[in-house]
Amino acid sequence: MNRFVLAGTGSGVGKTTFTIGIMRALMKRGLNVQGFKCGPDYIDPAYHSAVTKRPSRNIDSFMMDHDTVRAIVARASNDADAAIIEGVMGFYDGKSPLSNEGSAAHISEITSSPVILIVNAASMARSAAAIVKGFQMLDENSHIVGVIANQLGSRSHFDIVKTAIEQECGIPVIGYLPKGAVAKMPSRHLGLVPAIERGDLDSYFDSLAEAIEETVDIDQLLELTKAQVLAVSSSIFDAQPERQEVHIAVARDAAFNFYYEENLELLRAHGATLDFFSPLQNEEVPEKAQGLYIGGGFPEEFAETLAKNEAAKLSIKAALERGLPTLAECGGFMYLTEEIADRKGQAFPMIGVIPGRVRMQDKLAALGYREITGVPGNFLMNEGEQAKGHEFHYSSYEGELSSPAYFSKGRFRSQREGYLTDNLVAGYTHFHFASNPQLVKNWLAACLEAEHELFPVINES
Repeated sequence: MNRFVLAGTGSGVGKTTFTIGIMRALMKRGLNVQGFKCGPDYIDPAYHSAVTKRPSRNIDSFMMDHDTVRAIVARASNDADAAIIEGVMGFYDGKSPLSNEGSAAHISEITSSPVILIVNAASMARSAAAIVKGFQMLDENSHIVGVIANQLGSRSHFDIVKTAIEQECGIPVIGYLPKGAVAKMPSRHLGLVPAIERGDLDSYFDSLAEAIEETVDIDQLLELTKAQVLAVSSSIFDAQPERQEVHIAVARDAAFNFYYEENLELLRAHGATLDFFSPLQNEEVPEKAQGLYIGGGFPEEFAETLAKNEAAKLSIKAALERGLPTLAECGGFMYLTEEIADRKGQAFPMIGVIPGRVRMQDKLAALGYREITGVPGNFLMNEGEQAKGHEFHYSSYEGELSSPAYFSKGRFRSQREGYLTDNLVAGYTHFHFASNPQLVKNWLAACLEAEHELFPVINES
């Protein structure tokens, strides 16, 4: 099969443009294409999924161990002809400036995947070779097999760049895109995801594929990126022997759709049946629910509708009051507060089980990996248990969280965060269950225990 990392020299060089364009071009050839994204991003995978019609997967060498990364790639691409792994930031950028951990380079090494490096060669000639050579030499395991140049002025400009790189670096330059060859990609923001899923950008995807097919040698790309099938004997995603049959209600719609696909698979592997419902459509928590999962998204984009959907709000509030063990991440956390105030200051009433409100702002409030440690009373993470996750939001919480849910450690801060009750863990962090599958076991066990307390077995004597 074909498997490769499409990496860049830095952010903004065109990784997503080339990724979705090449995906579409390969699909036009009749190939089944599986997408992956290095790191915790939710938006680029939405593009991949819209193009390939398959769920794109996040793979991250900080949040999960190497065997788990390989298992995700092997499982998801088992029936695919080509697997394309879109990098994050620059090829070597990850958790630390001192190592490859969390970078596209690390993912390439872990998955034995060749690399196509994208270089913005605008206003360059021979200097482009110096950039590529530097990327080759920084790590002997870089496995860069080819280059694509972006933002070139003409075909002759490409010939100059190609000649320089191939002579100095010993690898082929398989194509380019000239300046203005494709329309600028819509700014990738949270509110764009529903438009992607509706198919509003399909014509744009087709135009990318057509442009790339004109100036990138797809046959050479396929020849360079042949890779061995990853052998995985077993993984944490296999059905677990001690399965606990539990129904988990999952809020999933245009307002709440940020779920790592592997989080859902881990729940299923441990016996959970996932019952999806839509607060945005005013749907109530399914009757069979023994637990509740409200993931991230952008409820602020739909705050007026969510505020009016009383049936959904009352149903979720009642589920929490009944004692259903509930995890609410980022957007879910926001939804459970008293209100969401938009950037203009207009406030919309939410569910109100968490005191205080959330206020949207133009400035990014938090971004980065999080190492999470459980505190006493946390049903998801026992005291001292640890997991990893990520935080990314433009809102700030205004209120007093008297009972924080966990201890959160980031690069620049360490503090108690979130909101905790006997059956609610809520906060801005998105957990990745693959970082510690014990969280899934804890959650399902708590669901069964809560149900037993609600409906105790009556012993007849």
